Amino acid sequence: MLFAVSMLLAACALFAPKFDKPTLSVVSVKMVGGNLLQQNFRLTLKIHNPNDRALPVKGLTADLRVSGEEIATGAIDRPFTVAALGETEFDLTITANMVLALLKLSQHAENHSDAVPYEVTGAVAIDLPFFRSLPFQQTGSFSLKGG
Repeated sequence: MLFAVSMLLAACALFAPKFDKPTLSVVSVKMVGGNLLQQNFRLTLKIHNPNDRALPVKGLTADLRVSGEEIATGAIDRPFTVAALGETEFDLTITANMVLALLKLSQHAENHSDAVPYEVTGAVAIDLPFFRSLPFQQTGSFSLKGG
């Protein structure tokens, strides 16, 4: 029985098409407003599909860290497809924990710094067999001036 299962897995690996891992990058992070209780950020992300077949994306989750503290999280669950050998940009709005966001952002404002360093981490859910999610991590900075 064990031999039959291992042969079946080997056959699947032999006939399965080669699939290169897509890349995901953060294009920009912008503060887009909020109110007394929450602050919203818009992440613009780009997925590049290096494969000769379309990449079906089921959803995405993301966390935003400033000075090592997680201040915002967000997710999208609307599916989309990245064309074969193509790339797609999309926006994700994430909502900040206002207490932590104010604390971290005020530290940068007190230092007369317009640029705030960030780290974005998360995962893209891929709708393909044996390929569950694509983790990503990127650092950069956004402006306190918003827009």
